[in-house]
Amino acid sequence: MIRRLFCLLMLIGLNLPGIVGALPSVALFYGPDAPATELKAFDIVVVDPDHNPDPALLRKPYSEPYAYVAVGEAHPTRPYAKEIPEAARLTVNKGWDSLVINLAYPGWAEFLAERVVAPIWEKGYRGFFLDTLDSYRLAEKFDEAAQQEGLVSVIETLHRRFPGIRLILNRGFEVVPRVKDKIRMVAAESLFQGWDANAKRYVEIKETDRDWLLGELRKVRDTSGLPVLAIDYVAPADRALTRATAERIKALGIIPWVTDSALSTLGIGLREVMPRKIAVLYDGREAPALNFTNAHRYLEMPLNHLGYVAEYFDVTKPLPHELPTGLYAGAVVWLTGDLPAKTFTDWTLRQIASGLPMAVLGQFPVSQDARTLRQLGLSRVSPPGPGSLRIASADPMFHGESPLNPDRRALEALRLTGTGKALVEIAAESGGNGDSGSRYTAAALTAWGGFVLSPFVVEEIAGTEQSRWHFDPFMFLRAALRLPPMPVPDTTTESGRRLLTVHIDGDGFPSRAEVEGSPLAGRVLLNEFLTRYRIPHAMSVIEAEVATHGQHPKEAAEMEDLARRAFALPHVEIASHSFTHPFRWDSTVKHGVFKDAEADESYHLEIPGYTFDLEREIVGSTNYIRDRLAPRGKPVRLFFWTGDTAPGADALGFAANAGLLSINGGSTQITRSNPSLTAVSPLGIRKGGYRQVYAPVTNENLYTNLWTGPFYGFRRVIETFTMTESPRRLKPIGLYYHSYSATKKASIAALHDIYRWALTQHAHPIYVSEYIRKALDFDNVVIARENDAWRIRGTADLRTVRAPESLGQADSSTSAAVAGFRPGPEGNYVHVTGEDVLLRFSAAPSAPYLHDANARIVDWQTQGRGFRLALKGHQPLEFSLAASAGCSVSVNGKSASSRRVSGNLQEFTLGDAAATIETRCRDR
Repeated sequence: MIRRLFCLLMLIGLNLPGIVGALPSVALFYGPDAPATELKAFDIVVVDPDHNPDPALLRKPYSEPYAYVAVGEAHPTRPYAKEIPEAARLTVNKGWDSLVINLAYPGWAEFLAERVVAPIWEKGYRGFFLDTLDSYRLAEKFDEAAQQEGLVSVIETLHRRFPGIRLILNRGFEVVPRVKDKIRMVAAESLFQGWDANAKRYVEIKETDRDWLLGELRKVRDTSGLPVLAIDYVAPADRALTRATAERIKALGIIPWVTDSALSTLGIGLREVMPRKIAVLYDGREAPALNFTNAHRYLEMPLNHLGYVAEYFDVTKPLPHELPTGLYAGAVVWLTGDLPAKTFTDWTLRQIASGLPMAVLGQFPVSQDARTLRQLGLSRVSPPGPGSLRIASADPMFHGESPLNPDRRALEALRLTGTGKALVEIAAESGGNGDSGSRYTAAALTAWGGFVLSPFVVEEIAGTEQSRWHFDPFMFLRAALRLPPMPVPDTTTESGRRLLTVHIDGDGFPSRAEVEGSPLAGRVLLNEFLTRYRIPHAMSVIEAEVATHGQHPKEAAEMEDLARRAFALPHVEIASHSFTHPFRWDSTVKHGVFKDAEADESYHLEIPGYTFDLEREIVGSTNYIRDRLAPRGKPVRLFFWTGDTAPGADALGFAANAGLLSINGGSTQITRSNPSLTAVSPLGIRKGGYRQVYAPVTNENLYTNLWTGPFYGFRRVIETFTMTESPRRLKPIGLYYHSYSATKKASIAALHDIYRWALTQHAHPIYVSEYIRKALDFDNVVIARENDAWRIRGTADLRTVRAPESLGQADSSTSAAVAGFRPGPEGNYVHVTGEDVLLRFSAAPSAPYLHDANARIVDWQTQGRGFRLALKGHQPLEFSLAASAGCSVSVNGKSASSRRVSGNLQEFTLGDAAATIETRCRDR
């Protein structure tokens, strides 16, 4: 009896701990361009197949796409609508302007199967959401029994015609007992909140209607054992009501989905996706390309570090009407030029009204009439007289990298009058015009977000190429955009250790080294570094430098031999650095680096008869290396951008479509002489649907003043590595240099110093290809709240999330695909072990867990209070276990003893790069 009761509770999903979580999470999205990244947070995703024709974009091992099919109605826009026989037409649904079908029509089941479902099945859909099952009731006359027989016939026909088909019914309660073995779930609309299609407005459902519908859902659930889904409708701007409605439904043991009336925004269900997009609005006239704008150079890195993806909008072009709050966490506006204020004012106020938090940097791009300012909680005040200005107050977040100095020329005579908190106030001293004591708000947090006005954003240091933040961008963005604490995808760390990468651009391979015998740089590189430091490397060559048909035919045989020997090393992966080392990859960008405005367009190594060609540079050079230099069976998987390292979408597409991972660009070079976060670049940049991944840290060229000296200057990269570790870990240890670094005694010595320093850091060495995949994963990870836990999906290669201490400590014993954590500079680095993660936190985990390792976790299974763990790395293994006192540890089936015990840690070292570790713990 107890067993039967427990099984019943599991089936009906009562709101008991752990029970609701066992139900499948469902999302419905009928609009175009379904957000595939966010929707993979759900186990079942229902889309309109006409808007989303390729189910492969949505299908994951843990998430299945379902196609919407209207059974009892047909909208005139559907391609098959005109073919519906007259006898199958019953009436019209005036609320949706659609034809209502006579389900009793003898040929309707076959028509639906062949003309509606079959084409969708051919596209690859295997799940179908059957809607409008009782629309026949809109007709004045109908035979209820005949209509229900027709519906049963439809379901049976679909099962006979499409073996393995999976179905969800929207209503159809009366026929459920007859077809329950052929359906997966039953749904119904408008349990608490609904949409009046005739009045075109959102409504609260009457209690009598709610009670009836709830009774029907419970009857299906309790008698058939099928899960039930309630779809409610709330205005998308009312996120609080959306959330509250989902909670009410969930509390009844029913799967919720609460969305807008058109099902074209991301709603809330058993899981609530944490939006990770930040809209960044910039002026396309500011710079030759997005790469060179302030918004990208300075702002995107802090956004990335906080866990967010920047999506750029050029304000000189049409903007989207609205940025849905289910997909966007906020918007930042950073403009430097004039705009049509009226147009942008309307757009800004519309986003604020939708509940989207906004941050404004530099200048207000809106009309400054009294009405608009009042809506922003501001008022215009008299400008100051000729007296002096001083900082009257400044929030601690403005104790930044550069002091605050009021500038009368940039002062906007505004004052915060609405709800909010002034961050910087300027006081005007008496100038004889009665303005003594006047105050101006230069920065504030507001009810709608926040702002920082010029000149208190970024200061350009005169006579240098350096800049300084006036405020802490992390603190301001978190506060202004009201960003909640959440686990953050992290590309700097894996298995608790900071990552270490090495990659080498091929420039200078033919150069002669200034050492005894004047060997080729390629020989010094091979002998001094590649064979000595047996950690993962990625090495490239430039075809036009090393090939017999290149610029150095006499040395070509020797250079090709050196390249073959280097590429044959097991710890070296192979890359191309192009055919002729072009300076400019994007012909639409004219940044005029050279005096001749067109020179940068044609600047590359001269090969007689050759003109620049993207395919030849990327695909052709890769083919040359594969055919002439690479060991048989060893792939050429990488391409390193050259010159300005600013490829356009076409170049990025060539590389991606050739199956190449590409990197370079960015200019992270923070040092003691340039101690600014403005010198730390973002992860990369997206262009035309492709992601360019930046090098974690810049190469020796900038540390040696464009290779003019001092040639030992690259040693300062250690400062960069140190300053991107503390107080925040912003970057991996990314050692990146050119072949020509092997030509000077000073640069050779500097490289040895850098390698030796890196190898003392207890880092996790990985190939640069592995880092690129992590950076590409960053955009595609989805994070969702799920009851008292977090659902994280899309972590195929990115295997760390950084969790603020306020969330607690990751509990691997109650989580799924979580092996442990390690405290870091600003939170805990959590080790995730797969693409579908359930992360729970506790005050103090009671079961043993992995603290850190210099290898990837390739398998993780809990075993009682212990675990089974498989590690695979590129170096002899080092790992430590936490909370493992009283547990026995075995490695590859043999009892193992720790090298030492430190606090609550047991530390181990092995001679192999892979092992399986098991712990067995006494029950407490």
